[in-house]
Amino acid sequence: MKRRSIVKYAAVAAALSLGLTGCGGSSGSSDGKAAGTVRVTLANHVWTDGIKAAIPEFEKSTGLKVELTQLGEDQLSDQYNVKLNAGTDEIDVMMYRPLQEGKAFAKNGYLADLTSKVSQDAGWDWKDYQDGPVKASTVDGKVVGVPIITEREVLYYRKDLLKSAGLAVPKTMDELQTAAKTIAAASPDTAGFVARTGKSAAVTQFSSFLYSFGGDFVDASGKSAVGSDAAKKAYAFYGGLIKSYGPKNVSTDMSWPEAMAIFTQGKAAFYTEADSLYKNATDPAKSKVADNVGFAALPSGPAGSKPYNIPSWGLAVNKASNNQDNAWKFIQWATSKERTLAAQKAGVPGPRASVWADPAGTSTYPKDLAEAISVSAKNGVGHDRPEVVTVGKAREIVGTPIVSTITGADASAAADKASGEFQKFLDSEKK
Repeated sequence: MKRRSIVKYAAVAAALSLGLTGCGGSSGSSDGKAAGTVRVTLANHVWTDGIKAAIPEFEKSTGLKVELTQLGEDQLSDQYNVKLNAGTDEIDVMMYRPLQEGKAFAKNGYLADLTSKVSQDAGWDWKDYQDGPVKASTVDGKVVGVPIITEREVLYYRKDLLKSAGLAVPKTMDELQTAAKTIAAASPDTAGFVARTGKSAAVTQFSSFLYSFGGDFVDASGKSAVGSDAAKKAYAFYGGLIKSYGPKNVSTDMSWPEAMAIFTQGKAAFYTEADSLYKNATDPAKSKVADNVGFAALPSGPAGSKPYNIPSWGLAVNKASNNQDNAWKFIQWATSKERTLAAQKAGVPGPRASVWADPAGTSTYPKDLAEAISVSAKNGVGHDRPEVVTVGKAREIVGTPIVSTITGADASAAADKASGEFQKFLDSEKK
C-alpha cells in the first residue's frame, strides 16, 4: 500500500489528535460485557450531535469505552488522506460519504467487508434499509458501509403564487415548464424556476432530471451515456428552464445557498433541491416566504418521477483496524431502529423504511414534505453523480453541458463533447 512520509504523517497525526475526546464509561468485564475501546471518527453534523449525547448508553450496555474524534469535513478528509493512506489501525469506525469517496476508499482497501455482519442480526434488520442507500453503500458486490443520513430531490414551490395564477401543483415536467412560464410572464420580477447552476454543484440536482428522462451517466456496459438522446433532452430541459424562466442575469456558479436564497427571498415560484435543506425555506428567521412554501415529489418525466435517493453519509469499519468486532457493535447500535428514529425526529432523514412508516418518524416534518419523501424513497435512484473513483473530475465534465445550455449553447452539441471527454475519463480509471 502506498505510504506517505513518516515525518509528514506524524506531524499531521499529532495535530489531529488534539481533537480527540474520550467519552467516559466502564470498560470492565466483570458482568460479562466486552472490555476495550472503540475509536470513532465522525464529521460535524446534527446526526453526530445526537449520537454523541447517547454514547453513555452504549458504553453502559456494552462495557466498551468510546474515544471520539469529531472534525469538520475538510479536516476529516485530511485525516483520512493521511492516516488511511498510511495503513493506520488507530481508527475503528469512520463516518464517510459513500458517493463521494466510497469507491476510492474501497479500491484502496480502506473499508472492511461488512456483508456477513449486516445479515447476521434479524432484529437489526438490513432488509429494512431502502434500496437506493443500500446500493450506494455496496461496492463490487460487497457491503462496505451502513447509511445513516439520506437525501432525495423534491419540488419546493410557492403556494400563494400557484393559487393566484390558478395553477395546480405540477405532476409532470411539461406541467412544471408551463407553470414556470405562466408565473414568469405574469410577474417579471419573479422567476418561474430556480435551481443550482454551477457545473459541479448542479450535477447532483440535474441527476434526477436525467433519470426521469430515461438516462444516466453511464450505460449498462459501463460506457458514457452523457451523449444519449435521453441525456440530451434532460440537459436541454433543465438548462432551458433556467435560461428561459430563471432569475434575470442568473449566475452560472450557484450552489444551493445561492439558489435557496433566491427562493426564500420570494424571487422564484419553483425550486428543486434536496429535502434535507427544507428548514431553510420554512424557518421564518431565514425565509420571507416561510408560510407559503409547499413540497411535492419531483414531477414525472418520460421515464416517470425518478429522483435520487442517496445516503449523504454512512458508517464504515477501517479494514486495518484490529478491533473490527467492537467497531461493528458500535455501528449496530448507532444505526439501530431506535437510534435512527431518534435522529429522524431531530431532523436527520434516515434510510430505514420502518422509520418512515412510523408516524413518529414523520411527526416533525411538514405533511406534504413527508408525503413527497415517501414517494421519492420508493422511486429513487441510488446515486446523484457518476459512480467513479475520482468524483470531482467526473462532475466537472458531465456538468459542463448544464452551464452551456443555460448560457444558450446547443444542448446536443455540448452533450456530445462532454460524452467524449467523459469516456476518456472512464477509460483512464480502468488503467
